[in-house]
Amino acid sequence: MAEIIQERIEDRLPELEQLERIGLFSRAEIKAIIKKASDLEYRIQRRALFKEDFINYVQYEINLLELIQRRRARIGYSFKKDEIENSIVHRVQGVFRRASAKWKDDVQLWLSYVVFCKKWAAKAQLSKVFSAMLAIHSNKPALWIMAAKWEMEDRLSSESARQLFLRALRFHPECPKLYQEYFRMELMHAEKLRKEKQEFEKAKMDVGALDYPEEILKGELARIIYKNSLSIIKDAEFHVSLLSIAQLFDFAKDLQKEIYDERGSGTWINLLFGYLQRFGRGLQALHTDDPLTWDYVARRELEIESQSGEEQPTTKQAKAVEVCRKEERCCAVYEEAVKTLPTEAMWKCYINFCLERFAKKTNSQFLREKRLERTMIAFRKAHELKLLLEFQYKQWIELLLHHDFIKEALEVVVAGTELFRDSVTMWQMKLQVLIDSKSPDVAALFEEAFVHLKPQVCLPLWISWAEWSEGAQSQEDTEAVFKKAILAVRGSDSVTLKNKYLDWAYRSAGYKKARAVFKSLQESRPFSVDFFRKIIQFEKEQESCKMANLREYYERALREFGSVDSDLWMDYIKEELNHPLGKPENCGQIYWRAMKMLQGESAEVFVAKHAMHQAGHL
Repeated sequence: MAEIIQERIEDRLPELEQLERIGLFSRAEIKAIIKKASDLEYRIQRRALFKEDFINYVQYEINLLELIQRRRARIGYSFKKDEIENSIVHRVQGVFRRASAKWKDDVQLWLSYVVFCKKWAAKAQLSKVFSAMLAIHSNKPALWIMAAKWEMEDRLSSESARQLFLRALRFHPECPKLYQEYFRMELMHAEKLRKEKQEFEKAKMDVGALDYPEEILKGELARIIYKNSLSIIKDAEFHVSLLSIAQLFDFAKDLQKEIYDERGSGTWINLLFGYLQRFGRGLQALHTDDPLTWDYVARRELEIESQSGEEQPTTKQAKAVEVCRKEERCCAVYEEAVKTLPTEAMWKCYINFCLERFAKKTNSQFLREKRLERTMIAFRKAHELKLLLEFQYKQWIELLLHHDFIKEALEVVVAGTELFRDSVTMWQMKLQVLIDSKSPDVAALFEEAFVHLKPQVCLPLWISWAEWSEGAQSQEDTEAVFKKAILAVRGSDSVTLKNKYLDWAYRSAGYKKARAVFKSLQESRPFSVDFFRKIIQFEKEQESCKMANLREYYERALREFGSVDSDLWMDYIKEELNHPLGKPENCGQIYWRAMKMLQGESAEVFVAKHAMHQAGHL
């Protein structure tokens, strides 16, 4: 093994000599590089191989390449790249090949290899890298797409990209993403050829001898992909995505119309143009069982311009009226949709549309009112049909509260909690409505909520109750809430409550009360470091800050977190040094206690911080 390592180090010598000769590195730096390289070579040549060693080797070489680049830029020297950079790049490629052969299943390793080849101009190798990777990971469509995109966009080889997509579809004949990207690639290729042809024609060059087939220029290959995918994938969302891709290309108007108007076996959308009798087709021909189909066609109404014979609106008011008409046409589609397909998913699409339009900014009061009215009606109808989801009740209630419809919000929230009795969100919304309406029944409702909810989800309600009580009830009542909460909430959730209880005590009754709360909770695990830091900070804010109390708090905190939190130990030392009643002679003992308790990296961090602190005092 020593001979192999020596041979590989000797192979480096020409490039290292060049680096020294042209002044990019000093002799001392070259020696350091040789020493590091020897260590790295040893690690990847030994019998027991570890992936991390190969990664470290590659990362070191990449760092060296980047350093060489920066130093070249600094001195303005750009020669001898074949002898220096190319030699390093070839060596890294060899390491990647060994690593990828050893750990074939590691996709991230392959992707790192790809990124390296792209960045360091090793594109000649990249096709081979993709081929080797896809031979092993042919079950991952995303890798096929990446390879095809590289062939198309970087190598400018549409034929190679096409072959990769065709191979990928043999492995994944029902993968929507592959069809989408293949479809997009063929349209991009057609657009590129069309632009090339136009440039030649502008230059008055003869394009007859050039290969510009009319079928490809019209996007015929993309149309074939669409037709094939249509017979395999019946999902409406997929077909909408193909139409969306086609709409990105102006030359593909015929293809867009074909996708939109397609009917018969395997079709997905004749849609509401039939409903509006634009093409004389009835709803019987539609695929009416997919909400996305209806949603897409309804939203298309926003894109349809006024009839050519109609005068275009010019004033702001006329434009607002025109937008309102378009939105009403959308809602007419949705109304037909929810009759044909009365499902939660369909109502979700309808309500989402209403909310999106309502959220859209406008200066027209008329349009704002119309949008609000439509949204409220949609919520109400879905509620009456019991097709409103839990999060939609929350949206509805928030909308009502925002517009001060307190009475209506109360009706809705009562209905919502009846339907979703085990939802903490719905109980929170109900309590919020009662609080906003100044109801006297808030406390009773909190108690009722805890009867219906599981204890492990109640933390938000306990916090809400305490916050409400602080503003609406006496200190005694609020403290009673906190005490109930501490008894009811267990585990990690109780940490938040203890912090809030301590904050409230200091905020409402001062340090004496906060200390009493701390004393009552100091054995009620679990805690957070923040709990102890709060009481330490409260003590330091007092006019007569007592060092004895600070020691008590630090000692108590270190019992819990002394093995992991190096900052606590450092702060303790600083207090002894800086407090008027501190004892600097205690610092040495604290330091050694810290070294015994802290584990691993925490101990190293502590030593570094302590050394820096001491240096600052010298």
